[in-house]
Amino acid sequence: MVHVLTDARFEEETSQGLVLVDFWAPWCGPCRMQGPILEQLAEEIHEDDLKIFKMDVDENPNTARNFGIMSIPTLLFKKDGQVVKQVAGVHTKEQLKAIVSELS
Repeated sequence: MVHVLTDARFEEETSQGLVLVDFWAPWCGPCRMQGPILEQLAEEIHEDDLKIFKMDVDENPNTARNFGIMSIPTLLFKKDGQVVKQVAGVHTKEQLKAIVSELS
């Protein structure tokens, strides 16, 4: 399951385990392409191994600004509260699985 994340809950929700945060906006075409890929990934990888969040940059500008997000979609990976990887653009499920394997 892909969860919605807000500025207010960001630190709390991303402080433990491996977390993927998709910085996106509803008007962004590539972001809309990335969404279903993340849904498929969430069905295949258990939440104990990877928690997936979507963060609308228009509704939650502070976190995007804090991490220097300049283009969307940007996928931010955190492990136990620390940023371990950041990638921009649309990624396939296979590419994302490879990143998760690398970071696990």
